[in-house]
Amino acid sequence: MPRYKLIIEYDGTPFSGWQIQDNAPTVQGALEKAVKAICGEDVRVHGAGRTDAGVHARGQVAHCDIAKPFPPGRLRDGLNAHLRPHPIGVLAADIVPDDFQARFSAIKRHYLYRIANTRANLALDIARTWRVPRPLDADAMHAAAQRLLGKHDFTTFRDTECQAKSPEKTLDQLDVIRDGDAVNIVTSARSFLHSQVRSMVGSLVWVGEGRWSADDLATALAARNRAACGPVAPPDGLYLMRVDY
Repeated sequence: MPRYKLIIEYDGTPFSGWQIQDNAPTVQGALEKAVKAICGEDVRVHGAGRTDAGVHARGQVAHCDIAKPFPPGRLRDGLNAHLRPHPIGVLAADIVPDDFQARFSAIKRHYLYRIANTRANLALDIARTWRVPRPLDADAMHAAAQRLLGKHDFTTFRDTECQAKSPEKTLDQLDVIRDGDAVNIVTSARSFLHSQVRSMVGSLVWVGEGRWSADDLATALAARNRAACGPVAPPDGLYLMRVDY
């Protein structure tokens, strides 16, 4: 039975996250309905990252096994035809070895968080960027962010409903980059805890506003206590950009 690897982008706004639910629209659910429409099979589509409600993706990766063989290009085009009008696009489909797993074979995940640091209301980027009207010191945010790099217990930045077995993760990259009115936060690691990126971003915004120093951020990390976390950034600005294998 062929195993297919899919690269997918989506606007997460109308979905209750990636993971399928009984009574809510999800990205996984829409993809599985599209697969059944073209092959008549009930197929589980496994994703590399279980993005939360409202979180977007430019390069989500998934895999699925389909008994009926399809040329990869035909599978891609058929899925896209049946996904309309959902804001989901299958960018590529490839046949991969049977031992490939979108989630467990991944060696690094890359996320982008977009902040619009502007007093003006958003027009084109509503639900795709977090608007923070107060001035942000991106240099201070970047300097503080480096205190989070490496292997740590990230309990402070972990959702209370996180199901990961351990709160320890190794953060490889956390860069804060200003581009005009935009402040982009780029981060990468093998894996992240539930809400870890949004929790780190919210705390970094407190640094950018002058409410916290880099030492305050480091103290929050060392506390290993969810109550020590700053605000959790909204899902609007978060994008799963790429998954490495």
